Amino acid sequence: MGKKAKGTIRIGIGGWVYEPWRHSFYPEGLPQKRELEFASSKLTSIEINGTYYGSQKPESFAKWHDETPEGFVFSVKAPRFATNRRVLAEAGPSIERFITGGLMALKAKLGPINWQFLPTKHFDPVDFAAFLKLLPASHEGHALRHAVEVRHESFRTQAFVDMLRDHGAAAVLSADGAYPQIADATAPFVYARIMGTTEHEPLGYSAAGLDDWAARAKAMARGQAPKGLHCVQSGAAETPRDVYLYVISGHKVHNPQAAMALIDRLE
Repeated sequence: MGKKAKGTIRIGIGGWVYEPWRHSFYPEGLPQKRELEFASSKLTSIEINGTYYGSQKPESFAKWHDETPEGFVFSVKAPRFATNRRVLAEAGPSIERFITGGLMALKAKLGPINWQFLPTKHFDPVDFAAFLKLLPASHEGHALRHAVEVRHESFRTQAFVDMLRDHGAAAVLSADGAYPQIADATAPFVYARIMGTTEHEPLGYSAAGLDDWAARAKAMARGQAPKGLHCVQSGAAETPRDVYLYVISGHKVHNPQAAMALIDRLE
């Protein structure tokens, strides 16, 4: 029997500008303008966070594209103005401004878009379905991948999982943190944010914890349900999927070390 088909696994962190990393991750004396270049040489993806707080210039996206190696991929957090609202069905103008505001300058390095919601946002099936319909499948010939990061327990329902599958959107898999977990595969890709790094572990996670996450990433890339995570529905079809896994929050100083350790285990 040949090897089982699997998707591509990319591992990274949130952002690249963080002062403590200049003493724990970046080489001493590295100019700040070269931090993205260095980070992208050690990781295979980075989640851009600044887009959540405000618009970015097309020139910035083009610059980030040019400073990173071939095959590197960014995920991008969508603006809070589109998600932090009472009526999601009215988010159309904010979504359009974001999608048409220079994002495509990332070209083939544009990965999934993360639409993050406040922990206080409850699941309203009608309004959330209207929001998903506003998310374009493509722009300027580039297929778009959408992930929604919902953080209220009311979303852990079969109706929500089915809704995401109907729209080809992913539920962000939140792990090792305080938010509800939805590990169901609902799209051609998986978007995971793990938040369990600690100060007392030099690599953020213990060796066993890193082994577990490497094994889960491999399982998800094969389309299998990862062990030790919580799904709303069990027994989903085993379809190979690309995996984007970001080490976020926790003890942030050690997040790059955890991400690099996971990449080492995958290799």
